[in-house]
This record gives sequence, structure tokens and C-alpha cells, in this order.
Amino acid sequence: MKNMNDSKCVRRPLVADHIQTLPKSGIRRFFDLVNTMDDVISLGVGEPDFTTPWTIRETGIFSLEKGHTSYTSNLGTPALRREICRYVEENYHVKYDPKNECIVTIGVSEALDIAMRALVNPGDEVIYTEPCFVSYPAEIRMAHGVPVVVETYAKDGFALDPEILLSKITPKSRALLLNFPCNPTGAVMSRENLEKVAEIAVEHDLIVLTDEIYSELLYEGEHVSIASLPGMRERTIFLHGFSKAFAMTGWRVGYACGPREIIDAMMKVHQYSIMCASTMAQEAALEALRNGTKSMQQMRDSYHERRDLMVNGFNRIGLECLMPKGAFYAFPSIRSTGLSSTEFAEELLKAEKVAVVPGSAFGACGEGFVRCCYAASAEDIIEAVNRMEHFLATLKR
Repeated sequence: MKNMNDSKCVRRPLVADHIQTLPKSGIRRFFDLVNTMDDVISLGVGEPDFTTPWTIRETGIFSLEKGHTSYTSNLGTPALRREICRYVEENYHVKYDPKNECIVTIGVSEALDIAMRALVNPGDEVIYTEPCFVSYPAEIRMAHGVPVVVETYAKDGFALDPEILLSKITPKSRALLLNFPCNPTGAVMSRENLEKVAEIAVEHDLIVLTDEIYSELLYEGEHVSIASLPGMRERTIFLHGFSKAFAMTGWRVGYACGPREIIDAMMKVHQYSIMCASTMAQEAALEALRNGTKSMQQMRDSYHERRDLMVNGFNRIGLECLMPKGAFYAFPSIRSTGLSSTEFAEELLKAEKVAVVPGSAFGACGEGFVRCCYAASAEDIIEAVNRMEHFLATLKR
């Protein structure tokens, strides 16, 4: 018998190739550094600074007190699925059957993950826009797909240009992943442009995954879901959740709505890997949809005021910044400093104890920008802008 410690033994890698090559989150890597410092003003974490509204928390507490601690249906509780489908029809103008066209997940992240695994065959190309949320290309690779980037630009308000999209389509194109309002840019899509994208999707037989987690946080114009456009319901997976609009990040509840065949396939992946979302969290989410709208609107109004405060402040101190129309992020350009986005973020943190996220964390075309979350107090925003102004003056000297 061979000695397993024999240096001549060939050992295979412990980690799968497609996971070994995945980069770690640029956001989390940066915030490992932030966590080593005291008294930092953080404009980095994409999370509401509000506590979940009391009526929602109270429902979660009562759920435990009533002993509701068992599994639910893999798809989620029937009551929550019915309320989700009512909410989606009322607000996004798409009708789904709660019995078989809706699934409750562990946040939108799981919804996206199981959608990718249900749809993508090895080698299929999935098109997505950049700058984008950090998990998108990783989710595609973990499903053995091939990420294909469509760049977006400040001159276009970081909206998807249908002509650039068209140039990226090949015979291997399987799906298109959208996120508007967008993290990190706050960009939105006009109805006119979405209609052009929808026509391209139909013509080239693309499945569309639309992540609309920030859609309630819109400050200008109307939000249009691509799922509501002609010919799109049958080829679109609508992804949404409770984390942002209802300040429920830690509850981890999301959902997906779509054609029965796709939802059934997603349920298989969910069934074998997760089983079901937390019963307590599902009952809290139900309360959010039934009675959380007023609180959500109050939080949105507060974000609107803080958006104006932050963006106007950036432009005043010389950091050119578009006014985002949705989400709760500003994406100012730092190119005038001559620093890379990572250099800018690290030097700002060390010099002024203000934390922002390098734009490069959101893809190559995020370079030259930083992401700043305005889900922070007005006092912190004012102080952070003042410290950034001092930092810029120091660079000039």
C-alpha cells in the first residue's frame, strides 16, 4: 500500500476549479479594513439605517410566541404567496398564480442563485450590465455559465443602451440579467428603452431575470417592470424582496415570480438545498405587505432628502456626480484626483475616516468612481462631505 504522505502522491485540488477562481467580494474585502478602525463614518454598506418597523417586528415575535416553528411549503406559505402576487399585480402590473408561479426564498440572493441554476447549461452565456452588484458575475460562474458584460456609462445615466446589448448577443446567449434601479449607480430605465430591450429579448429568445429589489425607492418618474411589457411575462423571472424597501435585511426574505415551468425548476433546487424560508420571517414579510406601506414611504422620503444632500454636496466640492433616480446610492467620479478608485477609498479612509466603496468592486467600468450609500443620517452625510472636501484640498497641495 502506498504511503499517503509520500511526496510522489498526486493530490487533486481541494476546491473546485470554478470556485477557486472566483474573486472574493470587493465590498467585503474593503470592509475588513474598515472594521479595524474606530470612529469611521461609513457610506459603504448597502443597508437601510432604519430598524424594521415595529408592526413587522411584532409579527415576527408573535409568530414565535404562537409556536409557529415548523417547516412551511417549499414554495412558501400560501398566505404570503397570495399577498406577494397581489402586491406584484397592483404595483408592477403583472398577474401571477400564487399556487405555482411564485416562490419565497432566502433573500433575493437565493432567488437569483436558484434561477441561474435552473436555467443555465454549462457554457451558456448570460448577459448583464456593469457597474453591477458584486454577486452577478459570480452567480453566473457558479451555475457554470459564461458572464458577458454590457458596459453602461455616465453619459447615458448608466442606463442600458439597447444597441450595445444587441452587439453582445451570440448563438450561445441564454439570458439577460437586469437590475434597475441599479446598485451601485442608482440608474433607472425609461419605458422606451425597456421596450427596445424587450424586443431584443423576444427576437433572440432570451430569458430575462429582472432584479427589482430597489423599485420602491424611486424618486423621479415611473418604475416600469420589463415583465409587464408585451411578450415578456412568459420569458421573465421577476426577482424581489423585503430587505431594502421595508428595512428587513437580516430577515432574509425574497421571492421570485415567473412562468410555472421555471418556478417549478427553481423549487427543485430550493427544495434540495434550502427547504424553505424561515417561518417567522415569512409571517413578518406578510405583515410588511399588508401594513408596511406607510413606513416604507416615510423611509423613502427620508432617503430622497439625503440623496439631494449628498449629491449636491459632492458636486459642490468638485466630485462630479449624477443625481441618481432610484435606490440609495450615489456614484461620484473621482477621476479628477488622479487616483484609482481603490487608492481613493483607502487613502480617504486612512486620512479622514470616511468609508466608501471603490467603483472597481462593481466591475471594470466602475473604475474612476466610488459608491456612497446615503442610507445614513443627515449629520453623518454632512460631516462625511466636509471631510472629503478636506481630503481633496490635501491632495491638491
